[in-house]
Amino acid sequence: MRPDAEEFLCRLAREFRPRVEQSADGLLQVVRGELPELLEHEDLEALALEEGVSHVSTFLDVLERRLDITEVEAPEVALEVGRQLARRGVSISDSLRAYRLGHLLLLQQLQEEAARLSDDWELINAATTRLVSTAFEYVDRASEQIVAVYQEERDLLLQRRLILANEAGKRIGTTLDTVRTAEELAEVGTDGFADAVTVDLLCSVLHEEDRRPAQGTPELRRIAHRSALDDLPVSAVGADEAFTYPVGSEPARALATGQALLHRTPVPGAPARQESRAPVPVPDGGSLLSLPLRARGTTLGLTQFLRRRPAPPFDEDDLILAQEIADRAAVSIDNARRYTHERDTALALQRSLLPRGPVKQSAVEAASRYLPSGTHAGVGGDWYDVIPLSGARVALVVGDVVGHGIHAAATMGRLRTAVRAFADIDLMPDELLTHLDDVVIRLGREEELHDGETSATCLYAIYDPVSRLCSLASAGHPLPAVARPSTIGGDGPASRSVDFLDVAVGPPLGLGGFPFETAQFKLAEGSLLVLFTDGLVARPGRDVDSSLTVLRDVLGRGPDSPEEVCDRLLSALLPTRPADDVALLVARTRALDHDHVALLDLPSDPAAVSGARRFTSAKLAEWGLEELSFSTELVVSELVTNAIRYGRSPVQLRLILQDTLTCEVSDASSTAPHMRRARTFDEGGRGLLLVAQFAGRWGARYHREGKVIWAEQTLPAGS
Repeated sequence: MRPDAEEFLCRLAREFRPRVEQSADGLLQVVRGELPELLEHEDLEALALEEGVSHVSTFLDVLERRLDITEVEAPEVALEVGRQLARRGVSISDSLRAYRLGHLLLLQQLQEEAARLSDDWELINAATTRLVSTAFEYVDRASEQIVAVYQEERDLLLQRRLILANEAGKRIGTTLDTVRTAEELAEVGTDGFADAVTVDLLCSVLHEEDRRPAQGTPELRRIAHRSALDDLPVSAVGADEAFTYPVGSEPARALATGQALLHRTPVPGAPARQESRAPVPVPDGGSLLSLPLRARGTTLGLTQFLRRRPAPPFDEDDLILAQEIADRAAVSIDNARRYTHERDTALALQRSLLPRGPVKQSAVEAASRYLPSGTHAGVGGDWYDVIPLSGARVALVVGDVVGHGIHAAATMGRLRTAVRAFADIDLMPDELLTHLDDVVIRLGREEELHDGETSATCLYAIYDPVSRLCSLASAGHPLPAVARPSTIGGDGPASRSVDFLDVAVGPPLGLGGFPFETAQFKLAEGSLLVLFTDGLVARPGRDVDSSLTVLRDVLGRGPDSPEEVCDRLLSALLPTRPADDVALLVARTRALDHDHVALLDLPSDPAAVSGARRFTSAKLAEWGLEELSFSTELVVSELVTNAIRYGRSPVQLRLILQDTLTCEVSDASSTAPHMRRARTFDEGGRGLLLVAQFAGRWGARYHREGKVIWAEQTLPAGS
């Protein structure tokens, strides 16, 4: 090369520098012609113009420094273009082709300028040869740097997408709550991926009526929405407001086809499209992803991701990533939906099998609570019951079936029915639990055929307001607490003495072969009897003894009202949702005074029947129940006659005035009476038939000393 060629190139660079702006415009025109889709946005167009200026200026610097490119780096603007191309998913080969074409235009302009500066063609040819060699070497060096930046940005983008997909797996579906799961999807989507996210579920998925309007699109409810930008509001449809997407809109097509759709609004200047009555607002130059939420072959709803400028619009890779996140969220939403449905079903079944309201009886004032489990385990098999018995008595029951869900609730209902059936024949607590144990064993054998098992605990107590005697037996169940009536201490405040009964606890139901024992103790009028399942006192982070201490403190200083006692116990022992379901039954005892009970001991002599009738007539007159004298004397006459004729001494007549009038005759025999229909010429067999006709209810109960035959009559109106 001629020695003066380099000096000529330096002069050429100095002379050409004033025309840099025009050369950059020419370079921009070439890039725009090669990649029109790249320059849809003003920010990239301005960046490309700046890049053209920087490249021309940098290359002229190379010429002025005597063709030395060893220390030359690509302009930062060019590197930024490489990053932007990576973020927009533009092919690097297309970018480099436009980059090289732009420099060819620059070389052509430099050659034209060289011909203007000199007439020495040998000098011009030597300089041009050197110029072309240096230019391509410069372009190759800068291209390598841009490609490196492009690849680095693509790798970072891929890494961010992998991190986002991993975060979605961790953060979506942490609960079995449908709304919370949808909110987690919106939170993940707006964490560096989208500017706004909405989640709409079909009304039919939310177990509502699937009403299809005239245009044929299903109704939805927006259950979650989130915007990462304060100036980009998202339409938040009310929780009670259903809406539809118009037929033909992007969301409606996504729901109808089950395919994810990528939608970009027109370039600035074109009007934005309204996609629905409750749309995600898509500004000019923004992009929207509409993704159906599908799980197990069922469409649950629609989620939409929005980006606006200057963020790069969504591309196909973003669509794939969003689809993966939506698919994970759909499975979690479906799990939450199924769990909620099963839990609601089990809870409805559980509540339908529990007492619907206060039971009419006057032996105790009772209050109860049932709290389902707050964990994923769901509704369990805890139950309680208040069962009126003959002789003004009442049975108090609490039980707990092992397990959770619909099966446990159904088993609970079967056991509660069995307890009521056994209570109706007036069994003692230990006898009742023995029969109930047999029922559980039979249920367990049935469950073995289906790889299941059945086990339960139960506490059965009977309170008699006449004798104030409480009889109870436990089959593996926690014993109740007894709070004696309030007393006034020396320092003034009212207090109670609280004890936990110390009686034998039998094995849980379902084991078989083990005996149960009935314990009996007297209760003062106004005592509180607190029956509960273990969910009240056994919870994570607190041992049972500590819970029993709290229970003792609450009962010792609390009010007498059973309703208030229930509320205070739950507040003190369960500040949060319980880990296991809880059944609580609080009963304040009442007592029947002597004015409402009449006793008469009778000898084993048929002549005593007339005395029993006179005693009954006089007592009814004293109570103002003369209207019942005839029927009651007839009932007493038949019951006493049977006891004297077929039973053993001692024989006793007891009249009880409560909500009903009860006549009881007891004797020491266990012979079972039974009703039979007398034939025409039979002299007997009509007594119990007459009793059944005059009494509203009648029956027999047995105890260790014999039996009691009883009959109840409804009191006259106004008595």
